[in-house]
Amino acid sequence: MLSIPTMKANAEMNPEMEWRSLAALLLFPVQMAFYVVKAAVSLLLPARPRELSRDTVLITGGGRGIGRHLAQEFAKRGARKIIIWGRTEKCLKEACDEIRSLGVECHYFVCDVGNKEAVYQQAKAVREKVGDVTILVNNAAVVHGKTLIDSDDDALLKSQHINMLGQFWTTKAFLPRMLELQHGHIVCMNSVLALSAIPGAIDYCTSKSSSFAFMESLTLGLLDCPGVNATTVLPFHTSTEMFRGMKTRFPKLFPPLNPETVARRTVEAVRTNQAFLLLPWTMHLLVIMKSFPLATPRDRQSYDITSYLACDISLVREAQLELKSVPRLRHGTKMAPESFSLQQFERDIGRK
Repeated sequence: MLSIPTMKANAEMNPEMEWRSLAALLLFPVQMAFYVVKAAVSLLLPARPRELSRDTVLITGGGRGIGRHLAQEFAKRGARKIIIWGRTEKCLKEACDEIRSLGVECHYFVCDVGNKEAVYQQAKAVREKVGDVTILVNNAAVVHGKTLIDSDDDALLKSQHINMLGQFWTTKAFLPRMLELQHGHIVCMNSVLALSAIPGAIDYCTSKSSSFAFMESLTLGLLDCPGVNATTVLPFHTSTEMFRGMKTRFPKLFPPLNPETVARRTVEAVRTNQAFLLLPWTMHLLVIMKSFPLATPRDRQSYDITSYLACDISLVREAQLELKSVPRLRHGTKMAPESFSLQQFERDIGRK
């Protein structure tokens, strides 16, 4: 670390550097104002949507839920070829038949994106059988809806491998060719829970926050790569099979999103090269309100803000959880079971 006398000496020896730093500091408010105006203009005058007729789209988790609707939407918008990945062949085949009925070429591959070797193997098979992928949609995800203490260790690892690490493997498999072609797009189907975590879904929130950081870094890294872009989609609770049983605080004020709407808005964001998409628009308030300072961790101000925006979500699996025997927080989020013993938990950890 440089001492104060040394820093002063360097400043005296480099007056030009000091003036540049001062100029950059003075220009910062001007730059911020420029970007605010630019963002406002882009909202009023959105970019012209690009054609998808040259694109081959690969969607992970494309056999059901949002992924299935994304495949249909890309096909309707003129994508040249659709490729869907997933773990259940029956769902993949049904989704593929739906796409083909729209007159679009479609292929499916059984692949667990949490398995690095499987991803690289199937990526090679895709290139040999179908060709180059120019739009990659990282959509595959799992959720368990349990606290850390209640979660099985293998289930925790599985969620991180699929929700987060899988994006490393798929992106590494297809991005190099996009850079060579100077034509490509990486899409991440994330969640507002990446910005505001909730108790009772610690594995999902952790993986989505990591995924968001991954996409932020990737998006910045692609700024100097012509023709290759990235889009991160952060939707609110969506009515899909994966989140069946989920409850929100104000369901009439903040109803669940339809997967069709999420898919349509996502494809629009890709066609207009939108870097980040929050759904619905009210979730932008979440970003602002989350910046409020916390006095202490116990005041839970951040959690209360999340509840106000109806992101206080209780992941309820009626068939899996005996809800009556589980104590709850004041907003109804599942905590440790009544039989939980800290001493027993510590002994279990010590044995592993």
